[in-house]
Amino acid sequence: MIALGSDHGGFDLKQEVIKYLKEAGYEYRDFGCDSKESCDYPVYGRAAARAVADGTCDRGIIICTTGIGISITANKIPGIRCALCADSATAKLTRLHNNANILALGAGIVGVNLAMEIVKTFLETEFSGEERHQRRIDLIEE
Repeated sequence: MIALGSDHGGFDLKQEVIKYLKEAGYEYRDFGCDSKESCDYPVYGRAAARAVADGTCDRGIIICTTGIGISITANKIPGIRCALCADSATAKLTRLHNNANILALGAGIVGVNLAMEIVKTFLETEFSGEERHQRRIDLIEE
């Protein structure tokens, strides 16, 4: 199950992500927002992050205009490793090396086609499990 969250600036891109998730057969839960009416990204970033942290969802995708504020919000939740990615290489490496459990996107930074490639890469890449990477994750979690 994929947790989704966005503010008004990420609403349209979140709708594209939902289309992709449906077509690819992923289950998801949308924690809002529900329109392009101005709202506060911490509300929705926090809700999605809490769902990942408590195990309700396996991973998350959160979106605001830049991806910065919503990723900062998510990373305040214990157990969350949220990575803001603007290309497929970082999406792949954050899964392989950091076992990131939430992807943040900036709707005003990446276009739809690139965003869908980043989402696909993030969801299809598994953690490498290498000892050195796990050791570093353990240090982050201390």
